[in-house]
Amino acid sequence: MHGLDTERVQQIRRQAAAAELQLIPAAVRHLGTDRAQGILAGMRQALDAKGVEVRTLTTVKSLLVEEQQIQGVELADGQQFFAPYVICAPGREGSEWFAKEAQRLGLNSRANPVDIGVRVEVPAAVLSHLTDVVYESKLIYYSPTFDDLVRTFCMNPQGQVVVENNAGLLTVNGHSYANKKTDNTNFALLVSKSFTEPFHEPISYGKYIASLANMLGGTVLVQRLGDLLDGRRSTPERIARGLVRPTLPEATPGDLSLVLPYRFLQSLQEMLAAFDKIAPGVYSRHTLLYGVEVKFYSSRVELSSELETAIPGLFAGGDGAGVTRGLAQASAAGVHMARAILQRG
Repeated sequence: MHGLDTERVQQIRRQAAAAELQLIPAAVRHLGTDRAQGILAGMRQALDAKGVEVRTLTTVKSLLVEEQQIQGVELADGQQFFAPYVICAPGREGSEWFAKEAQRLGLNSRANPVDIGVRVEVPAAVLSHLTDVVYESKLIYYSPTFDDLVRTFCMNPQGQVVVENNAGLLTVNGHSYANKKTDNTNFALLVSKSFTEPFHEPISYGKYIASLANMLGGTVLVQRLGDLLDGRRSTPERIARGLVRPTLPEATPGDLSLVLPYRFLQSLQEMLAAFDKIAPGVYSRHTLLYGVEVKFYSSRVELSSELETAIPGLFAGGDGAGVTRGLAQASAAGVHMARAILQRG
């Protein structure tokens, strides 16, 4: 368990505030990606022991509703399962399906901001004075040019950058292992953008941006910050000369300015410059930027305090339902919904 040293946290908070950054500290328990399979296997065994049936690789086609009351679900193969309560907790890849189901059922929803950005990789020593105190340092910033919200997310001390496959769309993500360490630390830097009428497809917009990177590089792109600022693409030779050795060597050196709109690039650069004030070296020309990173949780239905929709018995949680933005929050939402159902007997 990574607890918090209150005095050191306050010191970092003051330094961040001076740089116009807001620090959101939280104690976290780091499990490690390499331990995830064992943890999930233990959870599965515990569920099996209680007689719970778990079906994987099973696609839910639609939610069954009659007279505005949940009845169950229908699978892609036509099978139907009936229950007085249904919890919809799709991951980000299922966000589009859930949004369409909510629209079909007439559930009121609102568009969340779409989060688009890059994954930043720097030497671990650059951020160790922060990550040693707050393992996952969440920082919020408002860019001076556009007043856009920019935030750090999913910080991985001594971690590794990885490719994430979203139904064939390749985006970037990061892992931090329990028993395997690298010399680098990576984190997502995301710009949140809300759209106004008449645009209602933020998920499609995010996927389009990600597809541009795939089109140019065949996979995710990587670029040195110095090359981006100089208006030139990175090449394998320039990456090799850099001081930061990429932990995702299969990323294609390229030019993120051909992918990300100017507004996003400007906000990202301003955030990195501010971050450099509390962590000198973040705004180095050798810093690596991988793109793109997109978070698909851009539609949220109206929910009660118990996370129940307007259809009695139908609950919604998780990133894909637009309710949470991370594993810890999604887990807490699941517990919250389960307790609400148990209280109903």
